[in-house]
Amino acid sequence: MHDIEPYYQWRDNYIASEDQYSPFYQQEYNEFQFTNAIYNYYIHPQWDFIGSGTLYMKIIFTDYDLGYSIFEMIGEWNDCVTDDIMYLKRNIVDHMLPKGIFKYIVICENVLNFHAGDEDYYQEWHEDLVEEEGFIAFVNMLDHVLAEMRSTRIRDYVNFGGPLNEIVWRGGKPSRLLNQVEIGIANSLKELPGW
Repeated sequence: MHDIEPYYQWRDNYIASEDQYSPFYQQEYNEFQFTNAIYNYYIHPQWDFIGSGTLYMKIIFTDYDLGYSIFEMIGEWNDCVTDDIMYLKRNIVDHMLPKGIFKYIVICENVLNFHAGDEDYYQEWHEDLVEEEGFIAFVNMLDHVLAEMRSTRIRDYVNFGGPLNEIVWRGGKPSRLLNQVEIGIANSLKELPGW
């Protein structure tokens, strides 16, 4: 796991540790020492600690003018035991909402497991975005993670699955990913009864 780095090809346009509005502003990284681990497995030092011992992240892009941010996650998303959504909501999202971020794209390719708990924080996060016509989109989950999330009520608050699980985003621009996600959400809504 220590070889899996957060996506870095947008660093010419955005670095969270250099963004004065980022929750990771002035974060320093030691590229030669591995200190963070998920269970017994060290992870690359560029991943950021959010308060959970099993789930880490990287804010790989934020655009304050368009009001969106792209997170990349790694680890085990465990709401049942460690309440990971609470850490993400309280330590990251609550910091970004007052800065005008209402669209959240969460890349889940490296989320290895999901364990459901209460959906209160998902509901709260969703309600924070409704007036601004924002959204939460989980992108490119592993099949077993997608199946676990589908069995919960968080789908009432988070967009995932269908076209959002088939997005090719690496190598493109952040605006292209935003566009793909918005189209994916619109197409998913059209599939709902009564559209």
